[in-house]
Formats: sequence, structure tokens, C-alpha cells
Amino acid sequence: MSGAQALLPVPLAEHLRLLPPIMKNGLIMFRRKASSAKPESVQATSGRIEIERQGHVAYLEYTLAGKILQLIHSEVPQALRGQGLASELAHSAFEWAREQGLKVDVICPSVAEYLTKHPEYADLVL
Repeated sequence: MSGAQALLPVPLAEHLRLLPPIMKNGLIMFRRKASSAKPESVQATSGRIEIERQGHVAYLEYTLAGKILQLIHSEVPQALRGQGLASELAHSAFEWAREQGLKVDVICPSVAEYLTKHPEYADLVL
């Protein structure tokens, strides 16, 4: 690459904003069957990963219950489409899941499409 500088990725914090989980109607509890007589409770939280550009916000909604990260729905405004933001959102979610030791339940079709092109995250998927 003579005369050209290598493009380095922009630090994640500069363009990606991770919002704190949103609790809806207070504490959300799920019950699942356990082998013992007492059911085990798992706390769940919801939130979104957001990227703000040009006054618009692209986001990926998630739910975290125990060690399972559900990637539910993504939305990229028309003005921001074609810039790879859906891929950035999915990439950030998978990287965070890997760092936290989580498994991922992919519900969002856009994230499922991202997975077809990035098999390096297949080990995280339920």
C-alpha cells in the first residue's frame, strides 16, 4: 500500500451507543422447569444497541435472560440504508455476547442474514 494509509476501524465508542437495559413494568421474571420441585427464576432485561448518524438512529433490540441474548428486531432508517449499519449492529451484538460468555438466540431476519456471511459467530448461536 504505497502512499496510502491503512484504514483503521473507528473505536466502537465513537459511533456506537449501548443503552442501559430497559425494565418494562418493573421486574420481568420468566419461569422455566427445573429438575427440583422449586421452579427456577431468571431475570430478563430488554434494551437496544444504537448507532446515531446524520440525526437518525439505527437500532437492534435485544432481551437478555440469564446467559441467553435474544436479538429480536433491527431497524435502519431509510436515510441510512446501504451503509452497512445493520451489519455493524449485528457485529457489535455478537462481539459483546462473546465477551460476556453468552449464547445468542437469533430472531431478527437481518441478524440471521449477517450470520450466513459470518460463520465465525456460529458457535454462539443456540
